[in-house]
Amino acid sequence: MKFNDKVIDTNQLASLRDFVNVLAKQADLEFDYHFGATVHIDDRQITASHFWDHRFDVQTIGYKTDILLRVLGTLYETSVSDFVAFKAQASRRQLPLLAEQLFTLLEDLRLEDIIRKQRPGTKRWFDTRQQTYRHYFETQRQTSITRSYETDELFSMIYLSVTADSPFQTFPQANQTQYRTLTGLSPLLERVFEAKSTRDIMRITLEILDAIEDDYDDMMNRYFVYPIQHKSELQADRVIDELKRVDPLNNDDQDDTSSDDVLYERFSTWHQENENKDDDQTFMQFELDQGTKTTMIGDGARETEEGDQAMASVQGMSAQTDQSEYAHLDDLDERKSEKESSDGHDYGKENANAVAYDVWPTKPSEADMTQYHDLLQTIDPLRRQLAQTIWKALDQKQNAMRTNLMTGRLDKKQLLPLAIDNEARVFYKQDLESNEIDAVFTLLIDCSASMFNKMDDTKSAAILFHEVLRELGIPHNIIGFWEDGFATKEDEQPNYFHRVVTFDDALTSKAGPNILQLDAEEDNRDGFTIRVATDELLDRSEKDRFLLVFSDGEPSAFDYSENGIIDTNEAVIEARKQGVDVVGIFLGDGEIAEHEAMLMRNIYGREHMLVPQLSELPHSFSTVLKRLLLKSI
Repeated sequence: MKFNDKVIDTNQLASLRDFVNVLAKQADLEFDYHFGATVHIDDRQITASHFWDHRFDVQTIGYKTDILLRVLGTLYETSVSDFVAFKAQASRRQLPLLAEQLFTLLEDLRLEDIIRKQRPGTKRWFDTRQQTYRHYFETQRQTSITRSYETDELFSMIYLSVTADSPFQTFPQANQTQYRTLTGLSPLLERVFEAKSTRDIMRITLEILDAIEDDYDDMMNRYFVYPIQHKSELQADRVIDELKRVDPLNNDDQDDTSSDDVLYERFSTWHQENENKDDDQTFMQFELDQGTKTTMIGDGARETEEGDQAMASVQGMSAQTDQSEYAHLDDLDERKSEKESSDGHDYGKENANAVAYDVWPTKPSEADMTQYHDLLQTIDPLRRQLAQTIWKALDQKQNAMRTNLMTGRLDKKQLLPLAIDNEARVFYKQDLESNEIDAVFTLLIDCSASMFNKMDDTKSAAILFHEVLRELGIPHNIIGFWEDGFATKEDEQPNYFHRVVTFDDALTSKAGPNILQLDAEEDNRDGFTIRVATDELLDRSEKDRFLLVFSDGEPSAFDYSENGIIDTNEAVIEARKQGVDVVGIFLGDGEIAEHEAMLMRNIYGREHMLVPQLSELPHSFSTVLKRLLLKSI
């Protein structure tokens, strides 16, 4: 059973992430959806509330107002010291849950007023936000009355009072005890609109708690959470300064040398063309450290940098390394291709510990050869039809004629312009272009366990793909991919690439039967696989590069279930930005559900195909292949 069956809209998520980065002017700030709208300082993350997830008519506005409150409000206007002081006091109160939600509500109202004045264009958004929450809390008030949740009823009445357009707010069917309490709190609530700081909100909240905590139990429901989440100790008084804070230097040493005692000495660097003639030569040897408080020649000590730990010392000498020389590898045919940011490759933060292993096909058996021959007979009509279409298109292109030219052969049908135009374009040229397609293809096939009943039809489509491209002389490769779920660990997730057809043997007759060795295995980490395949295509010299992905649903691998869709979509976008056309092909097993169609749209955008019946796959795939081939001509 799926209790949280939300399908992530990757386009919306990317837009909101950009919104956060532009507003905060912090390119490394992350964005995600959470129970509440918060600033996670340790994770450097801004979140918007799940409250808006299923309110589709106002969803985007809701997310954006959450972001505005946290970025323009909490980051710059909330006092961290006052927040920490209030949080400490609230934890010792009799009503800690009410304290948390009341403080957050009142502080957000203060921040909202600031943002409305700074950015008048946001007024309409905040009006929509307020209307939505007012309707919600009116419903919650009625529910609290029915269930006798007295504190929840009072909190709902407080929200409706402080956001009302009129001071004469009425509450039909309200419990008289809660109504009298609200009336008594009215002078305190009116002070919220005069609050100028977090400390003012803190004082008002504590006074409200003092007035009611002896008569009420704590709230039953949680509607808001603290706007700031952190584990480490906070030092700066503004959240934005806390996010920009640089950690202390590793070395706490002090310079005990006065400026009068500085000894200046020239250090030479050796070169055979300007070798020092004297025998007393001094060469430079230095170390890179992680910052120091000593005074150095120049502008002083540098700040700690991200790459410092990768550097130890730089010296004018060389020595034999004691690191591994990979002599322990038993089989060079199974190569480990570990991609880390340190070597210039970045396969996404979700794949930091993913490791690629190549698996090569074995020699096909006689049974494989016979089965392959039978499958060839089945798809042969499609193969011939598709190949003939492409050949005809190539032939038409080769014989195409360009007219209205300044030079070339004289067009006898266009002689009139010679008499009336100064620059008569009466010539034509016959194009004699190459009949070869300057393109390269990669076909990725999901070999996860859920594909076990779909592999036969998938192989037929892969054979069609291979045979058509082989006849046209187009280089291509076919890769089955999966992640070994049983061998995964926190620090390593092995991903296998079954290279049944490679660029080297794609145009030979021996590669085809290897496709039959594909089989359903375990998990699938699609984003990592797409990035690996993209890198390989970018290494090719062909003008057009195409990447096709056969999959039967959502990416699923170790610590990848929640962010797999987002990571795969990011991989697709990155590939397209680099000139690789990516097409996703969904392999259904009957009628395609709405969430499955939305899943493919969120990952691949418009460039995807849904195949409900696997028996239709070879024919449907030939349509995709035809479109891509004609595009490349």
